[in-house]
Parts: sequence; C-alpha cells; structure tokens
Amino acid sequence: MHFVIQLCSFLFLPYPANASQFYIPILIGPTIFMFSVILLGEFIHQRYKKYEFYTLFLVGTMIAVCIVHLNYDIRIIAAIFLLPIFSSVIFFNKRLTIVTSALQLVAFFLLYVVDPLLRTYLSSFDLITIPTFLLVGTGIALIILISGRELLQDLQNMLTAKQDLMVENAIMSKMSKIDGHTKLYNHMAFHEYYEKALEYVDRVGPCHLALIDIDNFKLINDNFGHRVGDIVLSRVARVIRDNIAPNDIAARYGGEEFALLLFERTFEDAYELVEKIRNNVSQIHHRELQGKSVTVSIGLKTCTSQLTKEGLFEDVDTLLYQAKRSGKNKTSTPHHAN
Repeated sequence: MHFVIQLCSFLFLPYPANASQFYIPILIGPTIFMFSVILLGEFIHQRYKKYEFYTLFLVGTMIAVCIVHLNYDIRIIAAIFLLPIFSSVIFFNKRLTIVTSALQLVAFFLLYVVDPLLRTYLSSFDLITIPTFLLVGTGIALIILISGRELLQDLQNMLTAKQDLMVENAIMSKMSKIDGHTKLYNHMAFHEYYEKALEYVDRVGPCHLALIDIDNFKLINDNFGHRVGDIVLSRVARVIRDNIAPNDIAARYGGEEFALLLFERTFEDAYELVEKIRNNVSQIHHRELQGKSVTVSIGLKTCTSQLTKEGLFEDVDTLLYQAKRSGKNKTSTPHHAN
C-alpha cells in the first residue's frame, strides 16, 4: 500500500524530489527493507512459534518506523504507530497490547533521536501530543480488549449452558423412553418408532413385528415374588439386546411382554433371529427359580403398507396367543408354527 501511494503521489501530485531522488531511496529501497522484515518475521513465525506474537508486532513497529521516517512532513503520519497496538487487540492478550504499546513509544523516541529531519519538523508540542496520543490509543485498545474478553466469556458461558441444557434434555429424553428394569424402550417410545416404521416401510425395506411373552410369568411372581420376576425380566431383556442389530427396536411393551421391530432382513432371517432368542432364553437356568428355566412364546409377521398399525399389531398378537395355546415355547407366524 505504501509503495502504491508513494508512486501515485510522485506521478500525479507535486512532489519535492526528482526521479533519481525518489525511485531508489524513497520507493524501491524502503519497499525492499519492509518486504525483508516481513520475510524475516515469517521465518521466525515458522521456526519459533513461542515468539510469533512478539515477532509480528516487532515487524509492524519496524514498518511503522520506516513509513514515518519517509513521510515525516505529514503531521498525522505518527498515527501509524497505532496500527500495531490495535492489531494486538484481536489476540485478547492484555500483556501483549501493553508490550506493543511500549514498543511504539520506544520506536518513536529512537526515531526522534536518530532522525535529524524529523527533529527539525516536530515541535516540542508534538513531543508531548504524539506519545499522549499513543497512550490514549493504548487505553482505548485495552478497553476494547477487556470488553471483548467479557463478551467472549459471556458467549462461552452461554454456549456452555446451552450445551449442558442440550445434554440434560437428551438424557431426560432418553430416560423418558427407557424402561428402568429391562433397559429397553418403553411402551410409549415403541409406539413412536412403530408409527414411523410403518410410514416408511416401502422406502426403508423389509420390517417385521414380533411380540414376545414370557410363559407362566404370573406363577413366577406368585411363587417367588416380584423381585425374582424383575430379575427374570432383565435377563430375558439382555438376551434380546444381545441378539438384535443396532438399528432394530426392542421394547418392554407391558408386564412380561416385549415388542420388536426388525429391519433390513428377510422374513426368514427375522424368523431365525426370534427363534435364536427363544432358544437362548430357554437355556438359561435361574438360581432364583431353584435352577429352573423359563420359556417365551413369540408371534411374528412382516409389516406391509396395506396393513394399519392396529391391524398388524392385532395379527401379531393373535399369532402370539396361538403359540401359547399350542403348547407355549413356540414361534407362530403366518408361515410357521413350531
């Protein structure tokens, strides 16, 4: 920018220098110097990261000194020392801003000492007003920095509170959908997923509904107590969880009854899965039941868009009770009856 302004001033405005006095000492030489300083600063930035901030503002100070030296006759040119100060604000580091401000003051006084042309141009009043101007600028920069840090802290607190609220809401939402005893979805959550599954059944591929009921569960509660009944429920639920896929939905529908929505598999695959669950449940011997096992009866049917959610559920429920009436510990489907 300095290169362009100087060149345009020389070409299009009255300029107190001829070509030989302008191009090398005022335009090309200082531009090479400033460019070299920037390259040196970039080298330090790449090699010595811990000094990168101070290098940045030292480079800015050297460029400011060069520009003031070349344009000492422009009274407002000393304001360029403010640029490194205000640039330091974006790092939200008060110490860095103070160091940068001190650097500008030192640079100004050193330039005043070594540059006789600047001394002849500046008055004693300028020697007071320019440092004061830089100190006032520093004060404004610090106010901006402190206000920015407070605003940033407020934003961080707000985002943290929002994230905490989102986490709490997610946990509460999940807890509201999970049955406490079995760690499966509850009745309400199942119906939410059930409706969505039927809405998209033609697009997401095959979907199958299975109802699983623990046989003779009332006798378990009557003979061994509800605590033992809850233990049996949790073990059956664990068998279900261990066998279904992550995208399947398993829920405690009510009492000793479970509901499953099985996705992305053929009917035969779904049938094999519920049969595996049935067999695995029957092989568990419960110490609380004096070493006896429990069994489950299952009804299974494929979801289709032609069936309403009530109609499909009634059909599967009928298949479940067909399995119970035919001897229990069986899986009943429109195609199988074991």
